[in-house]
Amino acid sequence: MAKGRYNLEKELRKWFRGAGRVVVVGVGNPIRMDDFVGVKIVRDLSGKVDSDRVILIEAETIPENHMQEIVDYKPTHILIIDAAITGQKPGETKLVNPDQLMNFPAYSTHILPLRLFTEYVAEATKAKIALLLIEPMRTNFGEGLTPSLEGAAVCLSHVLLDMLPK
Repeated sequence: MAKGRYNLEKELRKWFRGAGRVVVVGVGNPIRMDDFVGVKIVRDLSGKVDSDRVILIEAETIPENHMQEIVDYKPTHILIIDAAITGQKPGETKLVNPDQLMNFPAYSTHILPLRLFTEYVAEATKAKIALLLIEPMRTNFGEGLTPSLEGAAVCLSHVLLDMLPK
């Protein structure tokens, strides 16, 4: 994460420009080790952001269960955080648009593919949507993040806290 941190911060600042109401969705499976990183980051942000301007959602493996809550909130920006195999080193990140999801391998622990989830939410909210994808090291059964993903989660939490309304 440290190597590309400056670029990621620059991309996120640009992406967050003009944000009014933000939804941050943490996606991941709690019993698949590094796959849980998105939810871990959302938990780390809990209680530290302006709850009138930011909704934090721990979606785990079923983000579609939260579609109505997201639509009703009328967000301007939706950031989905998830582990994804993108061909990087463990802990490295990519900020991607939903239409770029086709470029990544089909690894997923989610019931409904994120591409379909983002298409529906984009159509229903007209919000700006991005995915913050984090390369996992291990996604086999077990609990807890590997050290590289734990470090990335802490770093990303700090970066996001700096940008989200407090």
